[in-house]
Amino acid sequence: MVKTKIIATLGPASSSETILRKMYNAGLDIVRLNFSHGLHSEHIEKINTVRGLNNKMRRSIKVLQDLAGYRIRVGYLPESIKLKKKKCYYFTQTEIQGEADQIPFDYHGDLGRIKPGHHIFVDDGKLVFEVLEIQSGQLKVLCRTSGVLKQRKGINIPEAELDFESLTEKDKEDIAALADFKVDIVAQSFVRNAEDICAVKDLVLPGNPEAKVYAKVESREAIENIDEIIEEADGIMVARGDMGICLPYYEVPFWQKQIIARCNQRNKPVIVATQMLDSMTEEVIPTRAEVSDVANAIIDGATHLMLSAESAVGKHPDRVVDTMNQIIKRYEQYLREIGRGE
Repeated sequence: MVKTKIIATLGPASSSETILRKMYNAGLDIVRLNFSHGLHSEHIEKINTVRGLNNKMRRSIKVLQDLAGYRIRVGYLPESIKLKKKKCYYFTQTEIQGEADQIPFDYHGDLGRIKPGHHIFVDDGKLVFEVLEIQSGQLKVLCRTSGVLKQRKGINIPEAELDFESLTEKDKEDIAALADFKVDIVAQSFVRNAEDICAVKDLVLPGNPEAKVYAKVESREAIENIDEIIEEADGIMVARGDMGICLPYYEVPFWQKQIIARCNQRNKPVIVATQMLDSMTEEVIPTRAEVSDVANAIIDGATHLMLSAESAVGKHPDRVVDTMNQIIKRYEQYLREIGRGE
């Protein structure tokens, strides 16, 4: 038995009972339901499948509900847009129908908080735009990278101080939708301070007092308030994708180690997430760099490691769980060899 727990995101590749059974046998501990995507009925079906398997296999795989938080996303697109570098586009707050140079997005706050020269990052920074002009209901931007833009991809504008509530209406609806299913963990995205965690607890705990509420740390404001967030939350997720956009990417390993150490000092669970074995979305073995990344997270003291696309849409989700389990076994053995493991 390993101490470090494996969390796997469920998606089209991993929602069937057959695949989930293989993932259980490979070393799965917790399933993640990503509420940035999917219908309530689809998530409920996954919970029923997991709990049905728990009964059949005499297991106790837990369920983590990952709330979307105040994430800005690309709106509906009739089809993907092929972006051209150095071409101007328009991010618009209104729905559009087929205009090739317009990109709808679902931030409905004051665009005046965004300034010319600010950068807009889409799809974990794969696509980059520079703001040229703020117009009525839209932003005129210059595309800095070529690529393909798809609907519902996440948007970051780290230089702007945007206006958001602690809990979005979607988060409230998503919590209510699963209230009767008593999930084990609720993770809130884009936590800024302890008050954001208190707001989630106020909604979750009255109907599900045994649930744990975790904070996803992925913004500069969260880093500035990290100690109060760790104190209030039941656990922390180091969400490296958005963190690497909101902070210089070379600071991510530093803050990962800092957050793990501070959680270990307070005996709080800490998850390391994002691209841990990302190449295995397609490939049958990980890169050596990915193996080192997983190993170092274990050595640093992470209590949980999370798979995202690798298990949600990857070609072999059970194999990626097994691969992570093998790495965990080897480096927990190493910690015991040097006197740092039980």
